[in-house]
Amino acid sequence: MSAISTDADPIELFQTWLAEAEKSEPNDPTAMTLATATPDGVPSARMVLLKGVDADGFVFYTNLGSQKVDELTQNPNAALVFHWKSLRRQVRISGTVEQVSDAEADAYYQTRARDSRIGAWASKQSQPLDGLFELEGRVAKFAVKYAIGEIPRPDFWSGFRIRPVEIEFWADRPFRLHERVVFHASDTGWQTSRIYP
Repeated sequence: MSAISTDADPIELFQTWLAEAEKSEPNDPTAMTLATATPDGVPSARMVLLKGVDADGFVFYTNLGSQKVDELTQNPNAALVFHWKSLRRQVRISGTVEQVSDAEADAYYQTRARDSRIGAWASKQSQPLDGLFELEGRVAKFAVKYAIGEIPRPDFWSGFRIRPVEIEFWADRPFRLHERVVFHASDTGWQTSRIYP
């Protein structure tokens, strides 16, 4: 029996799969591999956490001084991979990238745990670090600075949205007869095709 309907809306199908993963994955069901590349095509990949998904795309947040942002600024294309081992499912996404609005970043930042907001101020992401004592000292510095009241969002911290051009759903089946369905964005909506595993 098919696990993937070619008539599905791919965003709604993704949301359904994510909800199922949130019940079965032992750790971080929103973890995704984010792949970026330099203008010359040199790739890099890392794990980040999905913080929002809707018809407009897939959102994550980060320090604007990071390597990933440097690459996304120069080459605003990216790919994502979700792998839910407990469900034997994978979703691959590729698309164009844009920074979220300040209002959206502010709203999400205020939902973060206080320690995470302090951590955003303390980390000079992707910059050289002499040792953990230096990082711990910066955390202590900002914890004192923002001991009372709200902690504003740093101007060097924001989010990015991947607007999908292609979404592929993969489901494990016996004897390596895995199911793969690809949704391609077009001017008239999503075009769907099944492909060999």
